[in-house]
Amino acid sequence: MSDDQSLPPELRDAYEVLASGAAQILPTGGLTERLLTAHREKRPLRVKLGIDPSGSDLTLGHAVVLRKLRQFQDFGHIAVLVVGGFTGQVGDPSGRTATRAAQSVDQVIANAKGYFDQVMRILDPEHTEVVNNADWLGTMRLAEMLDYTRQITVAQLLERDDFSRRFAAKQPITLSEFFYPLLQGIDSVEIHADIELGGTDQTFNNLVGRELQRSRGQAPQAVLTVPLLVGTDGVEKMGKSLDNYIAIGDSADEQFGKVMSIPDSLVGMYARLCTTMHPRDVDEIEKAVASGGPAANAAKRRVAREIVTLYHDADAARAAEAGFDARFKPGGTVDDAPPFPLGPDSPVHLPALMAAAGLAASSSAARRLIDEGAVRLDGARLDPKRYDVERADLVGAILAVGKRRAVRLTDG
Repeated sequence: MSDDQSLPPELRDAYEVLASGAAQILPTGGLTERLLTAHREKRPLRVKLGIDPSGSDLTLGHAVVLRKLRQFQDFGHIAVLVVGGFTGQVGDPSGRTATRAAQSVDQVIANAKGYFDQVMRILDPEHTEVVNNADWLGTMRLAEMLDYTRQITVAQLLERDDFSRRFAAKQPITLSEFFYPLLQGIDSVEIHADIELGGTDQTFNNLVGRELQRSRGQAPQAVLTVPLLVGTDGVEKMGKSLDNYIAIGDSADEQFGKVMSIPDSLVGMYARLCTTMHPRDVDEIEKAVASGGPAANAAKRRVAREIVTLYHDADAARAAEAGFDARFKPGGTVDDAPPFPLGPDSPVHLPALMAAAGLAASSSAARRLIDEGAVRLDGARLDPKRYDVERADLVGAILAVGKRRAVRLTDG
């Protein structure tokens, strides 16, 4: 019997939506138990998300966890954003191979400017609380902090992958970094969190919160993590450094075109993690993509429209789709592809060329795109493993990845 079957009928749809796309829900049955508790006590859940206001433009990758938080709000629950006014001065060590530089209080505050404008394009301000953990961590007495430290051991901390790797490599780990999961857990105690959201790299930190809440007589929070979004190259995690990102502040045309450039294998992931589509609709999208041909193209277009509508509106989405269609020839090549000069060597190694031209994040990513059939030369799909082409055959040709990224190859 699935976990949601123990819920009354009026809560099953909420469970289906909230659990969809989750990487993990801990403990097993934790989400069900929290939903039942809120229903029984006739109150909203307090759903916690710790945020690091970097000040940079948010991407769809950043927005995945915010979209999940908005889903909780849509079912009547409260989003509690914990700004790291104190912990930002420590620096989250998650996933790092070296000590992270600490920020000053002024830096943390300055970075928050502009960040919340983007966040509130996703969240419902009427159901959002924003708190600063400097309000309690900055005034906590040393004796109280030491009492919390008794709830977690150094051996537990060294079980974390990032700490264990650094310890084995004899790389320094500061005591303040060991304190970070503890401080994040204290946040859960202070705000009485029912559920904490985070990326998969935050699982350990979030579970510490459960232990600290239990030690203070609180019901321990459930933990729901979301996966990392793969970028438009279909290979790496979405990130600005790889130029494989879609920003929530991008124009409607940019957003639509970038979504149309993703490999078909990612369409279901984007539908599930980046849109407001119901899980059952996402299932249909995945079936359409698997069938290939026109149905797969229609499914990708729907996902692109859904994303543009979220950050602009439905009219902008329709206009972006029409503009996208106007820019492409029937054969799938781009009319206004920018020029890119060929080097003198022949044959030309296409993976290296694609990386240099910005059509792929790396040569290895380019080889994968070729093997997946996502690369066309003058409208003709390149055969898998065809990595080298005579220079004479490339001069004047259009090299395209998907239906958006393309260059016109020129003679030096």
